[in-house]
Amino acid sequence: MIARLTGTVAEMGADSVTIDVAGVGYIVHCSARTLDVLGAVGRDALILTELQVREDAWTLFGFGSPVERDSFRALTSVQGVGGRLALAILSTLSPDELATAIAHGDKAMIGRASGVGPKLAMRIANELQGKLAPGLSGAAGAAAPRGGIAQDALSALGNLGFKPAEASVAVAAAAQELGPDATLDALVRLALRKAAK
Repeated sequence: MIARLTGTVAEMGADSVTIDVAGVGYIVHCSARTLDVLGAVGRDALILTELQVREDAWTLFGFGSPVERDSFRALTSVQGVGGRLALAILSTLSPDELATAIAHGDKAMIGRASGVGPKLAMRIANELQGKLAPGLSGAAGAAAPRGGIAQDALSALGNLGFKPAEASVAVAAAAQELGPDATLDALVRLALRKAAK
């Protein structure tokens, strides 16, 4: 199982990114939200992944936050929702918006995603009822910024024994609170406080 990749953004596509990891390029399919966070070609990236193995293909799906990956896993557990459709839903709705729509049985909101008809929206709302909690995604499902001091902060927390998912959420929350002008020291200190909660 490939759980995450750390490398350099080599290419950007409409719905995928190629991450160069020590000279090997991995094509990773992502939501529009995650692609926006990854930024430009040449930037350092850390991306959480989910590997789907089929008879005819191995497909990597990528996420900027643990909550987005959890939402993807929940969506793909619903009959009729494959990886590409789950990404289309997560491109339209943030994990918090999706969880709120499911909690309220808002089939119309779920149906806003391309490829989701009324019957499928109803199935998603019914089958995932109580499985996704709104308001628990930290920075509203935002991914930790990649590259620069955020990457260094993720590395620092990893060296201190934090799991990648925990570090990603903590750094994302700290980066949002401190803003773009945060120093590495301040970002690591706040991320540590948030990860320890």
